[in-house]
Amino acid sequence: MAGRKRGEIPVSLARGRDRFEAWRRTREVGARIPERLWTLAVTLAREHGLSRTAGALKLDYDSLKKRVESKNSAPVPLSATFVELSPTSAAGECVIECEDGSGASLRVHLRGCETPDLAALARCFWSGE
Repeated sequence: MAGRKRGEIPVSLARGRDRFEAWRRTREVGARIPERLWTLAVTLAREHGLSRTAGALKLDYDSLKKRVESKNSAPVPLSATFVELSPTSAAGECVIECEDGSGASLRVHLRGCETPDLAALARCFWSGE
């Protein structure tokens, strides 16, 4: 990686380290790491790697790895803020529109065929497949 000296850590990882150090300075003896800090650690591990993140944040590698793996295996909930299904005509016509939070949209206009599996179509759109 050009432009980075050995031993330097990225800004986001340094900020995470600072947050962990601040918590460690003020915590009570025996207190568990708060969930918000574990969430930060998982996010940083995905970006910078497990070993590097565990070292920078002074975390147990195996504990961080388990948390990263559990977050990866958790199903991503589908959340729709608006869903409208209404028959458009007796001729078997259907319009399906989906939009995600980033602005990507999908519009499907079907004529003269069976209504597709709407849940499967939406899952594919929102998962990016």
